[in-house]
Amino acid sequence: MCTLVSKYNVAGPRYTSYPTVPYWDQDLFSLQSWKTSVKRSFDESNEHEGTSLYIHLPFCESMCTFCGCTKRITKNHQLEIPYIKSVLKEFNMYVNLMGRRPTVSQIHLGGGTPTFFSHANLKFLIEGIFRIANRAEKVEFSFEGHPNNTTKEHLAVLAESGFTRVCYGVQDYNIMVQKAINRVQPFENVKDATVKARELGYTSVGHDIIYGLPFQTKDHVKNTIEKTIELMPDRIAFYSYAHVPWIKGNGQRGFKEEDLPSPDQKRLQYEMGKKMLLDAGYDEIGMDHFALPTDDLSIAKRNGTLHRNFMGYSASKTKLMIGLGVSAISDSWYGFAQNTKSVEAYQDLINNDVFPVYRGHILTQEDLIIRRHILNIMCSFKTTWESEAAFFPELPDIVTKLLELEKDGLVVISPKKIEVTEKGKPFVRNICLPFDIRLQRKKPDTKLFSMTV
Repeated sequence: MCTLVSKYNVAGPRYTSYPTVPYWDQDLFSLQSWKTSVKRSFDESNEHEGTSLYIHLPFCESMCTFCGCTKRITKNHQLEIPYIKSVLKEFNMYVNLMGRRPTVSQIHLGGGTPTFFSHANLKFLIEGIFRIANRAEKVEFSFEGHPNNTTKEHLAVLAESGFTRVCYGVQDYNIMVQKAINRVQPFENVKDATVKARELGYTSVGHDIIYGLPFQTKDHVKNTIEKTIELMPDRIAFYSYAHVPWIKGNGQRGFKEEDLPSPDQKRLQYEMGKKMLLDAGYDEIGMDHFALPTDDLSIAKRNGTLHRNFMGYSASKTKLMIGLGVSAISDSWYGFAQNTKSVEAYQDLINNDVFPVYRGHILTQEDLIIRRHILNIMCSFKTTWESEAAFFPELPDIVTKLLELEKDGLVVISPKKIEVTEKGKPFVRNICLPFDIRLQRKKPDTKLFSMTV
């Protein structure tokens, strides 16, 4: 395994989309083409499927040095209401574009720190959404909570609004690691937040754990997972730390490169953690995710309905996902659009009735075919081209590039299908790379992505 780690530890995307953001074609993108794709997707969607909303709440009171999200560090809570009003106005602009009230089936509050906002203001946000939208009969509403500041009031207000999922960022329980990433939170805080969520009726509580953090050892990961298993969260995201300081600036320069575990050490941390989670009864879901057999994510995997988007893995899919707020990314299936990353610029554009989109991509027919193949590999660990609609001219060349991975036991290649082996699952990003035609045609000259292992 260590030899394979050395061989395949290259920079590569996490494939929450295809094409990946650095390969979006700005020349063929315009705000009008984006609006057209949204309207098309909305008109094609059925009421049962509904529309998804991702709402980015960017404020944090302190900087976590492992974080790669768009955030604004501040203790000024007077910013909450003006920001929420901008988000609601942006949503109203989309509703006007669609021409009728959408039916919302999914909401995810991400950040930043959503629980930076008071429970009353979060209630104001959700009520504002449903003043101009319908609520689907079956909804999947979730939010990201900080264990140190998620109160019973936060949980209760959101539960009353239909939220049944919460995900807590745990990362690691070792105090030295926590200090290095500026995220000190005792196990007792995580336990308290987890227990309160369950008492209030949340049916899916998730924990995020990261391996490969500065000063982190195999024993640290072991201890963190042992404590996690004590609480048995319904979902666990077991992520590799993505060290991309050239993109994220000073946020990821709170420690030195030599403080990070080596690729081989990271892989040992992952393999041990994975075994512990599987032994505890969790199902492996795609890449880096685990869930109890009773969780919707496990059920979706068994049913073949697992989906992946900019928010990670999802138990269900809507054709249209609208991102609201600073830096939020929207997905119409036919196109992507990302909002400006400056709070001030975002609010200024909204105040002037301008969609705050600053970049995007309209998918070509080739993009749509490749996107499906990469989704298949990321969600089901296999893909086929038995139908003519799944074939594209470069496919034979891609199969040729995969022969080396087959030789190493990572994939099995059939005449019209490839399957990822158990040995190959940790290298699923590498297996997707040959399909990434845009990246293959134009290799990056500078660092764009984190390492795959």
